[in-house]
Amino acid sequence: MVDPSTKPSEPLMLASGVSGRLSALVSLLLLLRAAVLFVLLPFRRWPRFVPSSSSPSSAAAAAATGEEGAAVSTSGGGGGGKKGGAAAATVVVRVPAAMVAKRRQREQEAAARRAAAVRRVRVAAEREEREEGRCRRDFALMGTARGETLFTQSWAPLNVKTKGLVVLLHGLNEHSGRYDHFARKLNDHGFKVHAMDWIGHGGSDGLHGYVQSLDYAVSDLKAFLERVLSENPSLPCFCFGHSTGAAIILKAVLDPKVEALVKGVVLTSPAIHVQPTHPIVAVLAPVISLIAPKYQFAAANRNGLSVSRDPEALRSKYSDPLVFTGAIRVRTGYEILRMSTYLQQNLSRINTPFLILHGTADLVTDPEGSQKLYEEAASSDKSIKLYEGLLHDLLIEPEREIVMRDIIDWLNSRV
Repeated sequence: MVDPSTKPSEPLMLASGVSGRLSALVSLLLLLRAAVLFVLLPFRRWPRFVPSSSSPSSAAAAAATGEEGAAVSTSGGGGGGKKGGAAAATVVVRVPAAMVAKRRQREQEAAARRAAAVRRVRVAAEREEREEGRCRRDFALMGTARGETLFTQSWAPLNVKTKGLVVLLHGLNEHSGRYDHFARKLNDHGFKVHAMDWIGHGGSDGLHGYVQSLDYAVSDLKAFLERVLSENPSLPCFCFGHSTGAAIILKAVLDPKVEALVKGVVLTSPAIHVQPTHPIVAVLAPVISLIAPKYQFAAANRNGLSVSRDPEALRSKYSDPLVFTGAIRVRTGYEILRMSTYLQQNLSRINTPFLILHGTADLVTDPEGSQKLYEEAASSDKSIKLYEGLLHDLLIEPEREIVMRDIIDWLNSRV
């Protein structure tokens, strides 16, 4: 652990070396070519208008060509048409069968992830009952305003009196179940833990590892907080977030309504200062994220960057099927850059008490961002701990017990 005023000897850049930059440029050129083709695509064929009487045959033709379609009539069969029975025009919208199949595949994959997440909680709950364990496990599904379903779970202490709540938000590409050990530690000290898998992660809906908008995660966190507090009205509530999850929490507490609900936040390796592999990525990302949002940008893949010095912990993380290990998608990367920029511009507005913990050797998020938050935030109750030589995932580093003790000590002093 080092003095808070100490800064790393040189700024951390999220780069993969010269070969990574060349790969990034090649990928960007291919994306630009795809963008041009995408723009020209609408001019290949105009929409076809056919009489409503011919729509059945059109549907049959669509089936014969292997396409699925829908016909929407511009006028009904009642009195709304012209006298004389003029045929009403129908727009035939053809959806390629491959597109429908892809959507079904994504839905099935999300359902399989949810089933796996539910199964894990049930197995853990049965084990706790059988062994008279120290916590009670449970899960719940939460609907969003967008019509999606999110997976949530909880850890409630059994052997000690509950004195506070911790709402936990995981980092990018992982899920809430990765924090089981930490949640149990919090239970031992009287804190009940509620966790949410944000959209596209773990047991929640969405394409795995894809985030259309991090603002969705912010609004979902707000709804989750309200639900947790309505179920536990008399307990003080804290938030814990890691990496991108910490950034989501920071944006949420900028809302005065959320700030009033939360007694404090704990942030590990917050994604406040994140840089792309190449400067041109930041310039083109907004455009490419609109044209090809789900494109996987292999040159920006972060799995090559070590997040822990514990080999066994790394094997456990990356062999977990609920952890997304593919290349980052363009929109997801852009959303992280957008959130990072927003936070850097609004750090002085943060009034919530907080504890920041960051490793000085973090290769994913820059400790300079945490230092900047500590210096600029308006909070009167703020603390920072920098761990010399530690990497990004502090809770799976060899010194994890020290990190957890620092967090619990901070929480205990504020209950």
